[in-house]
Amino acid sequence: MTTLAADEKHIDLVFHALADSTRRAILMRVANRALSVTEIAEPFQMSLAAVSKHLKVLERAGLLNRKKQGCTHYLMLNAEGMATAEEWLAHYRAFWGDRLQSLQQFLEEEP
Repeated sequence: MTTLAADEKHIDLVFHALADSTRRAILMRVANRALSVTEIAEPFQMSLAAVSKHLKVLERAGLLNRKKQGCTHYLMLNAEGMATAEEWLAHYRAFWGDRLQSLQQFLEEEP
């Protein structure tokens, strides 16, 4: 698999992971410190098995790191996992910024 194809697959995984509000909430919960699966699941009205499925999606996308201490699994945010998606978004942010600047110049030059 080429790097470009790998990057595209990773971007797909990241956007798929971020598309779900529960997964975004999980990322917010682990942004400041590592939490156990039980701690992550506390505020959600779902089974531990359902939360674990969400965690696997986030891990597959590279957005979470897992650490095991004894029998307890701790998960923490891996913000670097979003880097490829951020680069993709930055390209379009610059593209639309240039387009809007051109439009503004055009409108300012019109009589």
